Amino acid sequence: MENLTIIKTGGEVVEDEHALPQLLHDFALISGYKMLVHGGGRSATKIATLLGIESRMIDGRRITDSEMLKVVTMVYGGLVNKNIVARLQALSINALGLTGADMNVILSDKRPVGKIDYGFAGDVKKVNGQLLASIIRQGIVPVMAPLTHDGHGSMLNTNADTIAAETACALATSFDVTLVFCFEKKGVLLNPDDEDSVIPELTRDYYHKLVNAKAIQGGMIPKLDNAFHAIDSGVKKVIITAASAIATNGGTCIH
Repeated sequence: MENLTIIKTGGEVVEDEHALPQLLHDFALISGYKMLVHGGGRSATKIATLLGIESRMIDGRRITDSEMLKVVTMVYGGLVNKNIVARLQALSINALGLTGADMNVILSDKRPVGKIDYGFAGDVKKVNGQLLASIIRQGIVPVMAPLTHDGHGSMLNTNADTIAAETACALATSFDVTLVFCFEKKGVLLNPDDEDSVIPELTRDYYHKLVNAKAIQGGMIPKLDNAFHAIDSGVKKVIITAASAIATNGGTCIH
């Protein structure tokens, strides 16, 4: 099968005027088919503050009430997404900005209320991989914002790592997919205080040992859970690396 590279980048890169141009330059040089999934939480928080809307976070997850839903829809689907699309067009990449609502490409369920009511947060239910594959094969590069919809007229704020993983799974039947999670670290670190303690390869057994030993904790756990879920669903390779290193073979390879 043909190769497809899906790059997921967080808001800390997207909102950095030095890091973003380099990331997009490196992304443009990736051979074969490709797709970009982005975050943008810091921009949403900043715009919300300017509008007098309080941002509430619990364990790093945003509480998305009706007013915050307006902000994230505006910022993720508009400001951040179209800025990336315009910059990619300038690099001769025929990019198409999407949310999950566009062409019904990602349908989600509104997260049930448990101990915490996350509001209009979405848990991915279905990705239309065939439609995405048909777009990609036309030479169009999807740029996916962290927004989905519920099929009943409401947008839903949705974790970008989850969107990247679920999209990679849906496309694994059409392409040999490499999923790259890029962020501010060089990879998964054995010692969080040592930037150079990158684990080059991570198997599921080794991952569980490191979690039990508290060597891996916090926000890295859901990222790695998404990575192993993707591998289980047929994704060829998952890499976690620095945004500045997507053009190299560095980082942590999950298999």
